[in-house]
Amino acid sequence: MQPVEQHDPTVYPVEEKVGEDILQRWIMELLRPLIEDWLRSEGRETLVGADQFIYYRQFDPHGRVSPDIYVLPNTPVDTHVTAWKVWETGVVPSFALEIASRHFDKDYYTAPRRYDELGTDELIVFDPHFAKRPRGDGLRWQVFRRNEAGELVRVEATDDDRVHSEQLGCWLRSVGALQATRVRLATAPGGDTLFPTAEERERAEKERERAEKERERAEKERERAEKKAAQAELAALKAELAALKGQ
Repeated sequence: MQPVEQHDPTVYPVEEKVGEDILQRWIMELLRPLIEDWLRSEGRETLVGADQFIYYRQFDPHGRVSPDIYVLPNTPVDTHVTAWKVWETGVVPSFALEIASRHFDKDYYTAPRRYDELGTDELIVFDPHFAKRPRGDGLRWQVFRRNEAGELVRVEATDDDRVHSEQLGCWLRSVGALQATRVRLATAPGGDTLFPTAEERERAEKERERAEKERERAEKERERAEKKAAQAELAALKAELAALKGQ
């Protein structure tokens, strides 16, 4: 009989090979830098990470979560993270987002319990496949926050396209459909204004520069036209004066 392999309780794996829904990856790749840029614009330079293990029970490698996106408060943006151990830093994610895959039990039922143990202030679960869940059990958004007793409880469950995040101070909004589904940040009281991506800001800046150059070109053209008209008027006056002198 082969001896049972004992796992070293002081070893905390950095990663595991787990199959991932490609749609999850596309949503994460767009949203993580958006959250980082938004927090920076609000004067909150803090670490926004994605898809890494966060361990919350020492000597128990199974006491962990792997948020699709997380925010570590009061943590420099350039902090190097392989696996985060909360007992070493005393810092737990203030915000976490889970994007439900096609196998959604973990995200719907297991994840909230683990984030409750971890001490996360706000967990949001987004399900891009909610409409295809059996028996209509799917929910596009679920928001969990701590109640007065300190328990992480569900405070909102909706199929609307947006929910508000207290920890981020903005809205999370679903845009697109099917494989084009993405999550964007939105501002304004009802979340009607999308916070721009870096590419959108770059395009807007280029458009502003183009418009400014066009304005400068039009201004120079106007000045040339005014100068030409003034010269023509002066020439006409000189000609009229010369004609008067010749009489």
